Amino acid sequence: MPKLELRSDAIAREVQGFNARLPKGLATLRKLKNVTLGATPRAAVLRKEGMVLYRYHQPSFESEATPVLIVYALVNRPDMTDLQEGRSLIAALIERGFDVYLIDWGDPSGADRMLGLDDYINRYIDACVDYLRGGLKRDRLPLLGICQGGTFSACYAALHPDKVERLITTVTPIDFHTANDMLSHLVRGVDIDALVDSSGNISGDFLNWLFLSLKPYRLTQQKYIRFLEHIDDEQAVATFLRMEQWIFDSPALTATACREFAKDFYQGNKLVTGNLTIGGRPVDLGQITMPVLNIYARNDHLVPPQSSQALKALIGTEDYTEAELPGGHIGIYVSLKSPRAVPALVAQWMQTPDLTVGAK
Repeated sequence: MPKLELRSDAIAREVQGFNARLPKGLATLRKLKNVTLGATPRAAVLRKEGMVLYRYHQPSFESEATPVLIVYALVNRPDMTDLQEGRSLIAALIERGFDVYLIDWGDPSGADRMLGLDDYINRYIDACVDYLRGGLKRDRLPLLGICQGGTFSACYAALHPDKVERLITTVTPIDFHTANDMLSHLVRGVDIDALVDSSGNISGDFLNWLFLSLKPYRLTQQKYIRFLEHIDDEQAVATFLRMEQWIFDSPALTATACREFAKDFYQGNKLVTGNLTIGGRPVDLGQITMPVLNIYARNDHLVPPQSSQALKALIGTEDYTEAELPGGHIGIYVSLKSPRAVPALVAQWMQTPDLTVGAK
């Protein structure tokens, strides 16, 4: 192991450089104190209770573009998909000829504590799909699920295969009992009933603490050290502030959805064992017979690649394409190295669904 040597002259140069950057950095922070998220024009086209369906860019249903409905997770806001110009999944999909729709789950209150997976999957997703099927005059619709939203999309496709034309899952957990799934190991040791019964809805702050605790140094100290290294770079600071705003502005998770998802997926792994029911109906991934594109991140600490890859053996179609991208759970969408990688894979696959893209 190499010996760590601290040289006074190197330390002095580092301190001197930081002191030189600091005044500009403080001025930049004052200038950017009110950063906003979202770069693409959108309009609400459907509301159902607290859920909102947005359409991006396109003013009406009269479009030749290929529609795609994005289903995001419950535990964060979907703003990450349209973070800023140049780092926008949605804008990049539009550039590639897609008519993009996105479900925003809203902010559940105490009155919503009984909303469960049946509501989110069989009422809200289904309402959005039916609305778009009618407006676009299509029998079936492509779904693009992100993280937990991908799990929801897989469940929906299994329950309503006649309404889903293609299924795209990205950084999506399927097998919740893989050996290196840190979040699963943590959740499996929690008395979920006691947690929910004592807390009701689970706050976004608690969920953020849980996710940060999985990689405490990288997601806290190291992140802020890197921020200080680039404090005089206005573009880097603006991106950092947007990401911080997104991370720490998370909605609550309803008590019922938390109980069901934690116990049925993380603890029971019922999606893999075949014992999952939603709304009284069995969820059989073998009913997924439409083409499937499954994208996962090589260095994902929240959803290990093995968890996503389990989908292949469970679905009922051989028209399955798997693609690995370098980066982490969020990095494959917003990092400078790969902000357009996911849209490029989606566009390529939609045009040539019989070919394997982005080979492992």
